[in-house]
Amino acid sequence: MASSAANAPLIDDDTPGFGEEENPKQFRHPYVVLFHLGFRAAAILVYLFCGWFSDGFVTSFVFTVILLALDFWTVKNITGRILVGLRWWSYVDNEGKSHWVYEARKEGDVRKVHAAESRVFWMGLIVFPVAWVILFILALFRFSFRWLVLDCIALSLNGANVYGYLRCKLGKGTNLTGAVSSYANGFFRQQVMDKAVSMLTRQAQTSNVNSATNVI
Repeated sequence: MASSAANAPLIDDDTPGFGEEENPKQFRHPYVVLFHLGFRAAAILVYLFCGWFSDGFVTSFVFTVILLALDFWTVKNITGRILVGLRWWSYVDNEGKSHWVYEARKEGDVRKVHAAESRVFWMGLIVFPVAWVILFILALFRFSFRWLVLDCIALSLNGANVYGYLRCKLGKGTNLTGAVSSYANGFFRQQVMDKAVSMLTRQAQTSNVNSATNVI
């Protein structure tokens, strides 16, 4: 599928610049900042500590994937637009071609971006993928392939947002293409479905065998 990228301003309005009469050290959108970091931190915490409360890998896998999906959607559709005035998305035209759009506010509207919120946004966007890379390396050295699958899912989702927002920030000058994100998203969906169905089926079979053993 062909792809194209475009830079266009987000909604242009005549509202006063955000934060012009506020303390620049205070967050203007504290709840948005909380959700920007909350789902990301929660996914890593569940990944690391869910095994303390549950013996099954399936529970850790499902809850971590749910949190990763919530984080991906929140960062892609809400926090980037509100905190830094950036947005990326795609659509398919009537000819079946995929078009990737990377939007940023006009330069004259940069004053609306709160400095503290912008720092938190970019810090959270970059730091957590680095943490997943470390977890991926640790799982690789332990030969824990089922955890590697989960790490790959986390890296693909976090990486897609990093890629999208860097394209929004840097503009048309980058050489990356939207096809990479399309492939990553398709791979993620297929891997999640296959892995989840496989593990749930295996757990159900194990439970049935244990029940039969107890009856005997």
